[in-house]
Amino acid sequence: MKRNIVIAAVTAAALIGGGTATALATTGDDEGSARQAATTRPAGDDARDDQDDADDRDDDAGRAASTGISAPEAIAAALKHTSGTAVSAELDDEDDGGKVVWKVDVLSGDSTWHSVSVDPSNGKVLGAQGDDEDDAAQVRAALKGSSVTAEEAARALAGKGVVTSVDLDEDGKGKSWEAETHKSGGAGQDWKVDLKTGKVTADRADAQDDDDADDDQD
Repeated sequence: MKRNIVIAAVTAAALIGGGTATALATTGDDEGSARQAATTRPAGDDARDDQDDADDRDDDAGRAASTGISAPEAIAAALKHTSGTAVSAELDDEDDGGKVVWKVDVLSGDSTWHSVSVDPSNGKVLGAQGDDEDDAAQVRAALKGSSVTAEEAARALAGKGVVTSVDLDEDGKGKSWEAETHKSGGAGQDWKVDLKTGKVTADRADAQDDDDADDDQD
């Protein structure tokens, strides 16, 4: 009944105005379906995201194969140049120019951030620049009472493959070092290293994401 009323009203308005109109009538169930269609993420988007993640891993594998300086060595070189606490280290394409460098983030004693670039072929420090970050207090709080440094966390993963990144996870209750390794052939794996004990565990969330990506490809 309501459907007929709506159509009649729209048609009348069109005739009065001397123009044409298109009537769209929906029931309560139709509205629910419309909302669901608007908020449901297309499956193709998820597949593209999974492919992007796979491409990123392939890039990391290529970088790992080309480096002669390990993550612990890069961190040590950065700290020798800029004193402080290393909070992260990552093999990075500098300015997307294709040149791969180690980027080591160092928090100095005066709570100033420094990004130190280290040549992955010989360990030479290429330069350092200050970063405007306001999370120094949060990082220091996360590291309070910890006994495992970023360098030690990277060394703990030596048997898992080539470490391409190590970073402090200061969010939530399970604070830890997060790291990524790559083995020959490009296989990548994310890990967590306990800040106090140095215990290494596989990142289960990452493993689940990989399983989901494999299922999508199948």
